[in-house]
Amino acid sequence: MSMLVVVTENVPPRLRGRLAVWLLEVRAGVYVGETSRRIREMIWEQVNALAEQGNVVMAWATNTESGFDFQTYGSNRRMPVDWDGLRLVSFLPV
Repeated sequence: MSMLVVVTENVPPRLRGRLAVWLLEVRAGVYVGETSRRIREMIWEQVNALAEQGNVVMAWATNTESGFDFQTYGSNRRMPVDWDGLRLVSFLPV
C-alpha cells in the first residue's frame, strides 16, 4: 500500500465518479488515497479508457531517489523529463 494522488483536468464526469469510488476527492479534480499497486494500475487503466480529451497526472510514493514516481495522460504544458535518471517536469511556454 502506498499514498496515491491523482489530479485531473477537463475529464468526463464518469471518470471523476470512477476515481471517487477508490479515492477521496479533496478538491475539484484532486483525488488522494492509500492503494495497492494492483488497484493503482487498475485506476490507471480507467484513466486511459475514460479521460478522452482531458489530462491526468498520477503520483505515488515509492522507493526511488525522490521518494515518488508519476505518470501522465493527455497533453499539458508541464511535461515529464528524465534527467540523468531523475524525473523532472519541464514547463512549456504558451
